[in-house]
Parts: sequence; structure tokens; C-alpha cells
Amino acid sequence: MSLDRRNFLKSSVYAAVSSTVMGSVMAQAAEAKIDLKSSGYPFEHLKPMLSGKVPVEGANVEFVPGKIGDINTLLFSGSQELGFTEIGLVPFLLATANDGFDGYSLLPVFPLRMFRHKSIFIHTGAGIESPADLKGMRVGTPGYSSTSLTWIRGMLQDEYGVRSEDVEWVVAAADSSAAVSGKISKQEQVVPDGITITTGPEGKNESDLLVDRDVDALFHAAEPRAFVEGHPKVVRLFSDVRQAERDYFAKTGIFPIMHAIAISNDLVDEHPWLPKAVFEAFSKSKAVAYADMQEKWFLRTLPWFAQEMESTKELMGENFFPYGIAPNLKSINALLRYTHEQGLAKRKLTIEDVFHPAALEFAEG
Repeated sequence: MSLDRRNFLKSSVYAAVSSTVMGSVMAQAAEAKIDLKSSGYPFEHLKPMLSGKVPVEGANVEFVPGKIGDINTLLFSGSQELGFTEIGLVPFLLATANDGFDGYSLLPVFPLRMFRHKSIFIHTGAGIESPADLKGMRVGTPGYSSTSLTWIRGMLQDEYGVRSEDVEWVVAAADSSAAVSGKISKQEQVVPDGITITTGPEGKNESDLLVDRDVDALFHAAEPRAFVEGHPKVVRLFSDVRQAERDYFAKTGIFPIMHAIAISNDLVDEHPWLPKAVFEAFSKSKAVAYADMQEKWFLRTLPWFAQEMESTKELMGENFFPYGIAPNLKSINALLRYTHEQGLAKRKLTIEDVFHPAALEFAEG
């Protein structure tokens, strides 16, 4: 047999064996994938991941849509069956600071962020023309220590000198937006010392309180029913919300964070690679969504969608919804400060207290 013939046979056998071994390794890798359950809202920037187009490497993920109030309760006092999940940021901070909760840690992924100037509603008969006029007023809310309320109070104190103590608070007996947000968790009902707070009349939700002038203003993450229905006496405090929020970002560099991603500490102990895999999946999913918004703007129904995209990037940069600690330091540190200053958290938390150590240096490419 010639040397070339022998070499050919050897290479063929090697290739066949290599193929078999590689196939076996891939099969074992597929079998080795862990099964996880996750929950949250199906935001547009998560859809590539939720559809399976962008996988969490090494995991089979079952996504169960859920309302944030229900998820908060499940995580802090329920089965903790979720491998990773969207979570209300302030409820997580308060569970950590006040209750010693340590079953989950955060990843620097923030699926919901929202400026909150839009979340201040007033009764037109209350004589409120500027934020400073809120002093001495009765302000309604469905949950005093929710993430949105914490941001609103912090913003009002920093920017307009209106402190929590300057307001009489009324917690509504019901929430007209409960179908969207779910039930209010214990962590959203923390009431600090030094605050005047009462409970609204039985049977009245937060929208009713404002319409009937039981309160002069309402702070709420969602739009109250009366506003949605166009009640003439219920308006936003900031008439040009878009400009007020753009001005706030230009001045402070803060893009308020509402929700984060929490991951099971026990699961990470067992699978140390998981935090990075989850972070990368969220980041890649957002990148796909960015590209889709940029390239397929003409498929959107909104008439000025493309112009709004360009205007947002001009103010906030190409990656206007960033993940990772570094690009979010101002927002994270502001919220950590607010939870302590407002008397909600028993101790001032640090970034290291709430984010998983493996995730502190995660950054988007």
C-alpha cells in the first residue's frame, strides 16, 4: 500500500472518529443543559430571548409571564422556584436591608426603566401649579414604598426641595391598575417614622380618591383610571412631561431603574457560569431589538418613531438602555441613597450588598 494511500485512510479514520467524538460531546452538552423557570413582562427588548432566537447558553428556559407585584411576593415569601426573574428594585432592596433576604442576588440587567415626572397627577381644583405647591398637600398612592414612589420622592427633594415630611400621605384601599401590576407586596407597604400617613376610605381606589378630592395629588406608577378615561379634573403636574424628563436626564444623567433581574444564589453556587450566560442573553436580545427598531422603523405604527429614536440617541447615546454597573452608577447610587434617606431601608446598602459578586464587572460589548 502506498504512503499516500495509508495517509488517506488514517486521515479518514481520524476524521470519522473525531466526528463521532464531537457528536457525542455535543449530545452530552445538550443533555447537560439545565432547566430553568423565569418570569416577568414580555418587553420588546426581551422578545428575541423569550422566543428562543437568543438563547441562554447552557440552559433551557421556561418563561412564564407575570405581574411584578405577584413576582415580588413569590420571591420573598413564596416557593422561590424561579431560577432568574424580573423583580421590583426597591422591594428587593428593602427585603435585603430589612428582612435579611439572601436567597437571590441581582444581575445588572434592568428590563424596566422609566422617568417618573409622568407619574404625578393632580386635581385641577387643588391649586397646584408647580412641584413646590405640593408642600402641605394630601397625596394619594397605592403603595408608599414602591420603586416608582421612591424615585418620585427622591426627585422632588433633590430638584424641588419637597421632602417626604412636607406631605400628608394617603394610601388607597385599592388600585385601579392592579390588573397590570398585580398585588402589592409587603415591601411596598413600608412606612417610616416621621411620616403622616392614613388609609383611604374603604372601597375607594387611588383614582377615586383624586376625583373626589380626598387627595390633592396622586403619585402612581400607572395612569389612574380617571386620567385614562379623560376626567377633566385629573391632569399631570408637568404639562410637558417629555421635556421635563429630558431636562432631568440632561442635568443629572439619571435614567431611573424600576426593575432588575434577580438570580438564585443556590443555583449559581451549583452552576457558576450561569450569571454570565444570563447577562449575555439579555444583552444580545436587546442588541437584536435595537437593530430591529433601527432597521424596521417603517413597520411601526407610530408616525414619528424613527425621529424619536434619533432624538433619544442624541440625548442618551447609542446604548440608551444600558446594562452593567459602570454605565448605571448614578442611577443605582441615587436609589440606594433614597431608600435610606427616606427611612425605608434600615441600613444604607452598597452595590456589593445586592449584586452578585460574579456580576460586578459584567459589561456589554
